[in-house]
Amino acid sequence: MSRFLVHDTPLAGLKLVERKPVGDARGFLSRLFCASDLAAAGWTGGIAQIYHMQTKKQVALRGMHFQCATHAEMKLVSCVRGAVLDVAVDLRAGSPTFLKWHAAELSAYSHHAFLIPEGFAHGFQTLTEDRELLYLHSVAWVPDAEGGLRPQDPALAIAWPLTISDISARDAQHALLT
Repeated sequence: MSRFLVHDTPLAGLKLVERKPVGDARGFLSRLFCASDLAAAGWTGGIAQIYHMQTKKQVALRGMHFQCATHAEMKLVSCVRGAVLDVAVDLRAGSPTFLKWHAAELSAYSHHAFLIPEGFAHGFQTLTEDRELLYLHSVAWVPDAEGGLRPQDPALAIAWPLTISDISARDAQHALLT
C-alpha cells in the first residue's frame, strides 16, 4: 500500500506528492521517500544528496536554480517547518509549457512535496518565519553546472504572494530572459 497520493500539475512531469501520515493523539509518522512508490510518479534514480535548509525571515525568496543538462537533477522538496510557496519553471526546450511556472504551498502540516523533474528551475518564497525544507537530489550538485533565472523576471511573471524584501545578490542579478 502506497503512503503517497500523486497529483499531476499543468506542467508535464512536475508532480505534487501528498504524503498520507499515520497517527494518533501522540502525533504522526510520515514517509518522506519510497523509491518504489515514487517510481510511478517519475522518480527514476537514487538519492545522491539530501539537503536541510533553514530560512529565518518571512518573505525571503530563494531561487530560481537549476543544474545544466549534463548534470540535470530531479528534486523532491518538502517543507518540514513553517510554510513556503514553492515554484518550478519548465526549462525543457521544445516543451509545450517551456518557461511556464507552477506553484504549490508546502507546509509542515500539509504533508505535500514537489517532485521536480530534470529540466526545471526551482525556487520558493517563505510564507512564515523560521521555515525549514528538505531537498532530496537524484544527482550530486556540480557548482560549474549551476544556472539560475531571476525570480522577478517579467518574462516569467511569477505571482509571488508577498512583497519581496529579502533576496540574495546572486539571485537578484541573474540575467533577464528578454
